[in-house]
Amino acid sequence: MLGAIAGDIIGSVYEVNNIKTKDFPLFNRQCRFTDDTVLTVAVAEIILDAGELLHSSQYIEQFKSYFCRYPYAGYGGTFRNWATSSNSEPYNSWGNGSAMRVSPVGFAFNNLDAVLQEAKRCAEVTHNHPEGIKGAQATATAVFLARTGHDKPAIKSYIQNTFGYDLEITLDQIRPNYKFDVSCQGSVPQAIIAFLESTDYEDAIRNAISLGGDSDTIACITGGIAQAYYGGVPKAIAEQALSHLNEHLYTITEKFMLRYCT
Repeated sequence: MLGAIAGDIIGSVYEVNNIKTKDFPLFNRQCRFTDDTVLTVAVAEIILDAGELLHSSQYIEQFKSYFCRYPYAGYGGTFRNWATSSNSEPYNSWGNGSAMRVSPVGFAFNNLDAVLQEAKRCAEVTHNHPEGIKGAQATATAVFLARTGHDKPAIKSYIQNTFGYDLEITLDQIRPNYKFDVSCQGSVPQAIIAFLESTDYEDAIRNAISLGGDSDTIACITGGIAQAYYGGVPKAIAEQALSHLNEHLYTITEKFMLRYCT
């Protein structure tokens, strides 16, 4: 979970000002948490409070509550309209918002069927398009497989065979022509490839941001998987990321990490 949050914060300054290099400062004065972090923490708090007794209504109430608490975190327009309305019906989105917030599911549930079921429930309260659900499930599955000792070839094979993503293309092939894409199908595979080609957590984040595009969300997705695979977030990066959170977000993040990520 903290790996996803750190990826979001590091990537926050490159979402508008894309870069195509791995050589950049991880943190600067403009770094901030965005909606990726806010909704990731929202999911974590639901899991902390409810355990495995989760219902769609809890996600709806939580997401709307967190939006009210953090209204200027950079949400997409459709989510904003949903969060501020009295309507609780999903809006058939295939956007990567379902994948950016789902990493706590991959950490908290201890069998793959439960991970798939909960990732679907977490996604479909807003992102009930098949691609939106698939993006969340693929991300949570990658986190789960990574934290349970599967190697990269096994993770790659499972994701490709189960979700149909093409993970054969390389970052060097993607990078030159890759542009801003908020769809799951246009960002989740790229985020997973950034993890697969990495040598450690920091390298995974640098890979993700070097693609350009929706940098904070790609790095958020990559970061959750990388944390799970590499056994945590390097201390210096973790401390910097946590320092960008307010007391509320910090407290829930620390509580979740202590319960599920140690």
